Amino acid sequence: MLVTFELPNNIERKLRQLGDLDQVAKEAALVELYRQEKLTHHELAQALGLSRIETDVVLKTHNVTEDLMTIEQFERQADQLWRELAR
Repeated sequence: MLVTFELPNNIERKLRQLGDLDQVAKEAALVELYRQEKLTHHELAQALGLSRIETDVVLKTHNVTEDLMTIEQFERQADQLWRELAR
């Protein structure tokens, strides 16, 4: 899907300093849709072409941290998974 919008030239020049403006805009839009609960974590990762961990890094970069697992939660889930696999 292709999305385009117009920006004043001075704002476009400023934003292009951030890198690939198309990628910056895509990431920002998708993260906002995730924040609004219109995308799941999996859908966000798929749309960005990233792994779960890489997606968590993107979310943290955008200050979306309220639903990210703590290391303790991650370890607890990993322990539960290993117990299930051992059965």
